[in-house]
Amino acid sequence: MSEHQKPDSLTNIILRIAVVWRGIFSVVAAAGVVTTWLGRLPETPLWQKILLSLVLVIAAIFSAFGAVEIVRRNHRGRMISLVIDYLAFVACAVLMLNVGEVFIGIDALGETFGRGIPYLGIAIVGYFLGSLDEYSARKRSSEQSLKQVGRWVMIIGLIIFLWQVDTINGVLYFLGKLAQPAGIFSVAGVLIFGAAIWGMWRQPTATALHTKTGHEQVLSGWLFLSPNLIGFLIFFAGPLLLSFYFSFTDSDAFNTPNWIGFENYAKILNVKFATLSSPDQLAKEVVDIKVYDEVGRLMFGNWGILFAAADKFFWLALRNTLTFALFAVPLSVIPALILSNVLNSKLPGMKFYRAVYFMPSIAAVVGISLVWQWLYNATIGYINYFITLGIEFWNNLFNLAVVDPKIQWVSDEKTALFAVILIAAWQTMGFNTVLFLAGLQNIPGELYEAATVDGAGAWDKFWGITLPMLAPTTFYVVSTTTIQAMQVFEQVFILMNPPEGPNNSTITLVLYLYRSGFQNFKQGYASAIAWVLFIVIFGLTLIQFQRQRQSSIYES
Repeated sequence: MSEHQKPDSLTNIILRIAVVWRGIFSVVAAAGVVTTWLGRLPETPLWQKILLSLVLVIAAIFSAFGAVEIVRRNHRGRMISLVIDYLAFVACAVLMLNVGEVFIGIDALGETFGRGIPYLGIAIVGYFLGSLDEYSARKRSSEQSLKQVGRWVMIIGLIIFLWQVDTINGVLYFLGKLAQPAGIFSVAGVLIFGAAIWGMWRQPTATALHTKTGHEQVLSGWLFLSPNLIGFLIFFAGPLLLSFYFSFTDSDAFNTPNWIGFENYAKILNVKFATLSSPDQLAKEVVDIKVYDEVGRLMFGNWGILFAAADKFFWLALRNTLTFALFAVPLSVIPALILSNVLNSKLPGMKFYRAVYFMPSIAAVVGISLVWQWLYNATIGYINYFITLGIEFWNNLFNLAVVDPKIQWVSDEKTALFAVILIAAWQTMGFNTVLFLAGLQNIPGELYEAATVDGAGAWDKFWGITLPMLAPTTFYVVSTTTIQAMQVFEQVFILMNPPEGPNNSTITLVLYLYRSGFQNFKQGYASAIAWVLFIVIFGLTLIQFQRQRQSSIYES
């Protein structure tokens, strides 16, 4: 480093403080690990101790490594310091807001917000009054005067608004809560870590640690991604890993969970097949009914196979879920493919129909399910009403004697699941149509023109051009629709009463998961069901991916 590039005295002081701070941070983090396992937190669950210790150990190691890199004047030390201090700053800031009951205060603000709306309007008027100078033809002094008047009107409106919504008392209450030990600790953390971030973020510090433009760009990129990334880790990845841990415990949401290993998975997968010598042979004659319940039987003449399981409801839910996906996916994909080809034409009014078919996809599931529940009503529902009219018309026209079936759509186990399938297919078809339509519009028109010159007909074009070129879109549509079908819950839960349907004909895996975890409070077992469902969905998606790769005409 040349003479004029040497760091100034303030930068040298900051670097020395940073090294000491990284060392103190490592020691405190290591002490936190020791405190966690020496009984200082006796009522803390084991998984929380393990998670806290893991975080502290990683923080201590990286903090010590960052101190070494700062001594070596390496930019990695600055990067590590900024990351650790930034995460700690966010944690302290969230703790400060929580101690100060800011989130509760936001709810209270909602009750008083209406009183301040008129005065908020005064502030808005002041803003527009100040912006009128851009369109004014008066002298410059008049323009400045108009802008100042608008600014003061806006400030006065905001002050009155804050007064009306009782913001002053809220701020005083917040400051009073921060006077507690936890509040003082969080405020001190925000100030200390904020100062550490400022010290490392300074351009002279970055220059002293040989930080290049590329390093700054990477750091800025991660900074902008950090809110979404932190939210993903806390609200998605964290609960996901936590549920994986709970799947090996007997967690009931109230007591401390105990580690039971693969017991939950063993119960789910504990099945038995037995041979039946006659169609009416009792299950207790071939299996131990204290352990197994009959799920179903498959007969071949006078003999058959009995399928029993330790948890028959899981296998009934799996059967219903796979049946639902087997019918719902084709019914929402194939019509969408045909409809997209129709909507891709140049006929008048196509834009209107595109919006009409997409509307069910953006409508609320609860509202849709309630409407269909009314339509399915066996007595006053329009579906049975039109079926009755149709049968009467054909009987009178051809002198037939067809009997009105009066279908019990949601109360008959033969039709209950099919009723849910119709709702899901109807709601999903519009969204899939839009996806197929986007794929169709990306197909070059020259291909169809060349096929026309070669004498290809409409079916030849569809089979030889449209389907192959839509292969990536089809894979995405089928995959997402299958995943959505395997996770069906809302339509069943709202439409059926009880949600399991007659004779458990509509119980699905997600519904059974919900019942186990939030009604029977077997959250450990429910977590195991969730991970089994994940494996099933992942397996189906992997099969679809392999088939798409084999049939694709593109090179990866």
